[in-house]
Amino acid sequence: MKYAYIALTGLLLGASSCGKQVEPKIYSYLTDANAFVTLSDAKAAVNGVYSRLKQPSGRSDAWMYYAGFQVTISDLTTDVGHASTAGDVGLMSDCQWAPSNTYLSFAWQHQYKLVTDANISLYYIPKMTSITDAQKNQFTAELRFLRALGYVDLTDAFGPVILVTEETVEKNLTKPDYEAALPTTPVAEINKLIISDLEFAAANLPADYLNNDIYSTNDIGRATKGAALSLLCKLYMREHEWQKALDLTTEVMKLGYGLYPSYAGLFAERNKWCEENIFSALADPLNDAVEILKHFGPLNNPKVTDRWQYFAVTWYFWNTFGANDDRKKMFYSDYIGTDGLHYVQGPAGQTNPPAGYYYMPDVATTKFADPNGSTTYYDGHVFPILRYADILLCRAEALNELSGPTPEAIGLINQVKGRSHATTLGAAGTFNKETLRNAILQERGWEFFFECKRRQDLIRMGKYESVVNAYLTAVGKTPTISISRDKYFSYPQSQVDLDPNLSNNDRRH
Repeated sequence: MKYAYIALTGLLLGASSCGKQVEPKIYSYLTDANAFVTLSDAKAAVNGVYSRLKQPSGRSDAWMYYAGFQVTISDLTTDVGHASTAGDVGLMSDCQWAPSNTYLSFAWQHQYKLVTDANISLYYIPKMTSITDAQKNQFTAELRFLRALGYVDLTDAFGPVILVTEETVEKNLTKPDYEAALPTTPVAEINKLIISDLEFAAANLPADYLNNDIYSTNDIGRATKGAALSLLCKLYMREHEWQKALDLTTEVMKLGYGLYPSYAGLFAERNKWCEENIFSALADPLNDAVEILKHFGPLNNPKVTDRWQYFAVTWYFWNTFGANDDRKKMFYSDYIGTDGLHYVQGPAGQTNPPAGYYYMPDVATTKFADPNGSTTYYDGHVFPILRYADILLCRAEALNELSGPTPEAIGLINQVKGRSHATTLGAAGTFNKETLRNAILQERGWEFFFECKRRQDLIRMGKYESVVNAYLTAVGKTPTISISRDKYFSYPQSQVDLDPNLSNNDRRH
């Protein structure tokens, strides 16, 4: 294990009354073991694991796990998102990745940082003597939820990966190279750990933190019973365990969640505590914000300035929204820029704009935009990971897969549509299982764009190859997706070089 040192040093004086320099003196020696002594220590350790979902406090760049690397390996590798820049992120968005792509390495690293930090705390906190069993239990439940989230993301992206737990921490203490010798574990085996972690979390976490003995305030950024049940539902959806997923939606729906009245308002910073948000990555607007606006905001926009439009939604996808859908309005699709040019979508087949116009290659979203038009680098927005609309649509999908179109499934979809004033679906009898599956997929795309769900939705429904290749062809790109090869990303080459257990023989290489 690595050790951290806290040192208070005297000043190095050029001259003193004694003519001597003052030597640095170490006043404390902090190890993993003696860092876990008090209740405050345990809280700080658990909070540190949460921070892995975004940029840890004190770092200058907040472009990290969610809203950064997770978006890159999900929405950007589909028909929804596109990067207007060159380099590795551009290759990802054109579905031209290779094992050497740095964004695969970044995603792997940050997913494992979350898992590893959770494991360290899971090893030490149960051994603490200064906190109660009830406190240990709650901390353990939070940590097991976070570890499960990390492994869901790892197996979504890479399939079989190296399984490490708190037992690995203990073995590394006596054999530092133990972890390096581990082979990959099949997804089915990792699923067993995820299920165990989430069942424990659901049984031991509170529904909220309003009257919690450890934390003084309610906090959407902490794992709850609803978050654990929702993530477990998502796992069973991935594995086509439709009845189990359906049963879990029933449990979540008993917990008091609901759709926020407006789609735009849902993403406002002031509404981060609303009834729809089940679990989110929190951001501090002053210190460690999830750096959404800088990368996702529009070019030369007078209302929200100083943005890069680094990541944007494809016009191809934007054009699929219905005209009355509030979600279609969540974009900088037509504006006069600070340069005086009129920023719009170019007509089909036309690339050269007339004088006074600029044809945007993609369209930036207002989804996470600061309504006050802040130009600060740290925008301070939460990033939604699990929300109630997802549960409603998961339930509709599970019902359809089990029984075909039902009035309940149609009603659930129309709840989500109705919130955005989108055209609702007709009677169940006008659909069959396949056509309703397609309608659900389309609805999920409109509802969750840039929320790290599109790629897995396409894979789960057997549409990844056909949908993305159709998009690539339509925009003049090479259709490269083969589901037999691309269900999982290539292992990062940097990891393959270090670990003989990793191979890209059945992946892109």
